[in-house]
Amino acid sequence: MPFIDSKITLKVAPEKKEAIKTELGKAVSILNKPESFLMVGFEDDYDLYMGGNKLEKGAYVAVSLFGNASSSAYEQMTEEICNIYEKELGIPGNAVYVTYHGVNDWGWNGRNF
Repeated sequence: MPFIDSKITLKVAPEKKEAIKTELGKAVSILNKPESFLMVGFEDDYDLYMGGNKLEKGAYVAVSLFGNASSSAYEQMTEEICNIYEKELGIPGNAVYVTYHGVNDWGWNGRNF
């Protein structure tokens, strides 16, 4: 049950959201999770500040998943997320911030895993 939630400084067209969602669906296998359970969310036109300065092009991406993955898998996933946001939105890797949150109790469809 991964959930990838993105806060993006740019206004993102629906076709770009679809492209990012598709690429994240491929990338989630890095964390040994299936795309069939992946949920993706977007908040675009979002104000982000770093070091006191407003980012014109930037993104904060929070990855939540049931359980945990290895540090090397997280490293690979961060690289892939940065590549996706640069390719699709022109956001440089040094303006994409990624966090990972392992969740022990995750509910879905009236029960917990």
